[in-house]
Amino acid sequence: MPHIESTISTSSETFKTNRDHMRGLIEQVRVYEGRTQSKSAASRERFEKRQQLLPRERLSLLLDPGAPFVELSTLAGLGLDTTDLDKSVPGGGVIAGIGIVSGTRCMVCASDSGIDAGALQPMGLEKQLRAQEIALENKLPYIQLVESAGANLMQYRVEAFVHAGNVFRNLARLSAAGLPVVTVTHGSSTAGGAYQTGLSDYIIMVRGRSRAFLAGPPLLKAATGEIATEEELGGAVMHASISGLGDYLAEDDRDALRITREIVEQLDWNRSIPEEKPRTYKLPRYDSEELIGLMPADYKRPIDMREVIARIADDSEFLEFGAEYGSATICGHFKIEGFSVGVITNNGPIDPAGSSKAVHFIQACCQSRTPILYLNNITGFMVGRSYEEAGIIKHGSKMIQAVTNATVPQITIYCGASYGAGNYAMCGRGFHPRFCFSWPNSKTAVMGGEQAAKTMRIVSEANMRRKGQVDEAKLDAMSARIVDLFDSQMSVFTTSAHLLDDGVIHPRDTRAVLANILAVCREAEIRKPQAMQFSVARP
Repeated sequence: MPHIESTISTSSETFKTNRDHMRGLIEQVRVYEGRTQSKSAASRERFEKRQQLLPRERLSLLLDPGAPFVELSTLAGLGLDTTDLDKSVPGGGVIAGIGIVSGTRCMVCASDSGIDAGALQPMGLEKQLRAQEIALENKLPYIQLVESAGANLMQYRVEAFVHAGNVFRNLARLSAAGLPVVTVTHGSSTAGGAYQTGLSDYIIMVRGRSRAFLAGPPLLKAATGEIATEEELGGAVMHASISGLGDYLAEDDRDALRITREIVEQLDWNRSIPEEKPRTYKLPRYDSEELIGLMPADYKRPIDMREVIARIADDSEFLEFGAEYGSATICGHFKIEGFSVGVITNNGPIDPAGSSKAVHFIQACCQSRTPILYLNNITGFMVGRSYEEAGIIKHGSKMIQAVTNATVPQITIYCGASYGAGNYAMCGRGFHPRFCFSWPNSKTAVMGGEQAAKTMRIVSEANMRRKGQVDEAKLDAMSARIVDLFDSQMSVFTTSAHLLDDGVIHPRDTRAVLANILAVCREAEIRKPQAMQFSVARP
């Protein structure tokens, strides 16, 4: 298979400028993620007094040592909890990701109870829903590490209460789909949140720490006048011996996690997956670290996306499809750690030929059951009279139809700009790719801020001329507002905060993340869980 010969000079000033720009963005991501971890770890003294482990310590003991963990949505809620970005603590109060437990790939969702006692945050709810969606689509067992103060009644919103019902609905769906739900209730699981525990197939409770009740002592007294302690009302011993809610009684957090690992081991979850020979592959011929210097700091500058492929593909091999036709739209095949993948990416706007080629390629990948990777670097579709006459709307619609109805896993990486209908055609988040990750430099918008400002200026100026007076100062002010409006929303720090991706990844980690994701997709294709009409019910 042909190898890509890189033409990038890593000693050039352009490369160094791009590298420094990307490094600055990566550092911003790490600062935000570090702030969340630090705030949670600041609760250590309180946890140790209760003889508890911190949330990330629990996660560490649950997962197989040294196994990969693909953490999701670490910037969820960034800037939505305060107007001061320097004080924002992202993550939504939840730690979620795909990891390996007792040799089994699982979705893990843990309350970050070191922050506000694990109180449910709006984007934390969305993060849980996305984790459940991934588990359902990829046939993954779902493990919950629960310890939450529940919803903050001082910030009550009726729509959030109603929407939260989807979390419980999904737990029932997971169980009915034959996907085991295993829950460790490390601490509080109260009110509606008690169903987060109750809707589980396997429940582990911790002596002296677990609490599960529909009405806690204050609400119970307010509603009925009855007085009871938390332990009497919903403690681990009561639920394990009287109510039957608890299946396993653990002595502490460590014991609970040991039991969880043993449960997963007994599931024998991989028995239907034939043992594969170890995949053999060659590393790319170019250093993945060079990816941080490829993407232009100014997205208007061109980049040959084959340079990206050369740094993530096995042995930098790439079999391009239809290279001479619609050449700004790049399609082809390569492998990542032995997994075959079809790729679609962009060296310019999508024209009718590029769109037609992409449709053909998507259908061919579906025929061969080959996953499709979209490397987004798209400013949109070509516009102009000649392109309209050539049927750009018709051909673009066919591409969107193909993306929508593709029968193979589709994975999206935002590498650069993702603008306008190009975002749709390149399987943006709205088209439900199986997984969707962003590089720190990526930008998503209906169009660039300057383009939007120029468009509105032309329209407003024409309107002013009809009225007989053009106010340049007013037009300048309007243009500045529009540029600010667009620029403030297109960065990855805004889009990822709103869960418009599954997380921001370091470009050099792209190959490793994709290899893990492709393994998840391959297992999901083979696995046939024992689906049932109803979810597992408690006695």
